[in-house]
Amino acid sequence: MRLPARASAAALSAATALALATACGMLPDDAPDATAPYTRLTAPEVVNKALAATRAAKSVRMTVEAASPEGPVEAFVATDIRGECTVTLSMGAAGTMELVRTGGTVRTRSDAAMLRSASTAPAENLAGHWVSPTAADRHAELAERYCDRETFLGSLAPKTGTARKGPTAAPGSGTPALTVTGGSRDGKWTADIATEGRPFLLKLRLPRGGTKGGTEGGTEGGTEGGTAPVTVEFSEFDKPFTASRPKT
Repeated sequence: MRLPARASAAALSAATALALATACGMLPDDAPDATAPYTRLTAPEVVNKALAATRAAKSVRMTVEAASPEGPVEAFVATDIRGECTVTLSMGAAGTMELVRTGGTVRTRSDAAMLRSASTAPAENLAGHWVSPTAADRHAELAERYCDRETFLGSLAPKTGTARKGPTAAPGSGTPALTVTGGSRDGKWTADIATEGRPFLLKLRLPRGGTKGGTEGGTEGGTEGGTAPVTVEFSEFDKPFTASRPKT
């Protein structure tokens, strides 16, 4: 049966549009709205928006993964814009430390392994007790440094000019995100930026030597000029938390 002229014309028009879309790389996977709401922004502009939003968050939680000669470094951080902060820091064989900073006062509680690796004080006397850390306590210094989100955001900021848009994904948080990549003399960096709600930075992977906030001595955990990459996941933006001052 012969198709009506109108139907034939419509079919031809649709086929032509599909051919043009294919030729221009405009099929659904490559359509401009795949990076919405950032279609009209350059990759550096997207990263700068993410930095501004993440800096402005009233509070944020961060999971930090790095490395040190003492083993894998993992930190769970909750911090707010006032500087209140809690950290649980684990450093492989070096042990585990908790840190609370509230009202400008810092207290730490460490297991025996952490105390032995950080100082010469008798570990059996202080293990499990909240204390005021000494200036020589390098692990407490690292844990408190992680309280400042600028430790990581400030390391990304100078690299935004190299940013390139990548695919959309849903990282561990489950929030849809745009992946942006870039390079520096240290290597490749990657950032996942939320495409729903505010443009928060959800995940940041910095290369070797990629942050000013790694472990002590400038040689561990991704410090400036250091050796290890650092991964930071950001979550629970603007959700209040309480950092209660522990009893010593």
